[in-house]
Amino acid sequence: MNDNPESRSVIDSGGKPDTTLPIVVYALYLAGIVTGGLTLLVGVVIAYVYRGEGPHWFDEHYRYLIRTFWLALLYFAISGLLMLVLIGFLTWLVVIVWLVIRCVKGIKRLQEQRAPDNVDAWLI
Repeated sequence: MNDNPESRSVIDSGGKPDTTLPIVVYALYLAGIVTGGLTLLVGVVIAYVYRGEGPHWFDEHYRYLIRTFWLALLYFAISGLLMLVLIGFLTWLVVIVWLVIRCVKGIKRLQEQRAPDNVDAWLI
């Protein structure tokens, strides 16, 4: 395996970061809604591997993605427990909407080449 830092560089020849990989991770998160979370797991692994490889605003997206994964895991677990009292089905839908909004906001900020707003927020 080649661990040369230049082989994994996120900077393209034009001097701007290549945003393809974070967009793929956002897409994997969205696909996780229909795959039962499997692609969410793949996405968070990619985010952990590639964090710290670009400018600050770029790394903030990976931090945002990692935090989104762990929060989604927590919220889905709580919703799963609440299904015992039937309100969990409603909270499950709320968590899905939360995940979609968070991913769309992240993609929008990534295309603007800016860090996501409120990386440390528990909600949106």
